[in-house]
Amino acid sequence: MKVFQAFLRSEFSDENLEFWLVCEDFKTNRSSFRMSNRARKIFKCYIQAESPREINIDQKTREIIRRNIQAPSPACFDNAQKIVYSLMERDSYPRFLKSDFYKAFLDSASETTQM
Repeated sequence: MKVFQAFLRSEFSDENLEFWLVCEDFKTNRSSFRMSNRARKIFKCYIQAESPREINIDQKTREIIRRNIQAPSPACFDNAQKIVYSLMERDSYPRFLKSDFYKAFLDSASETTQM
């Protein structure tokens, strides 16, 4: 995952993986107060239009999330997570598998196992 993340960073598109990981962590919150604060922070950072790490989702999903965070639950970002996962699966990950990052990773893994 670290190699994939470095690849995404080199393409200035690491916000998708970052968002997905933040959401996975968000789901582990058990305190409603912490969940509410964290939901607002995630929204401001990744969902809100023109946010610093804005992910590529449609307006309908953005509005659903805006409503969901009024009474947040572990599932309030699920739709956006599915969209982002699909984007990475169809676009970023196949490019990563053809990249020099991945080739270097395979080479280093091969050298490690040969030792």
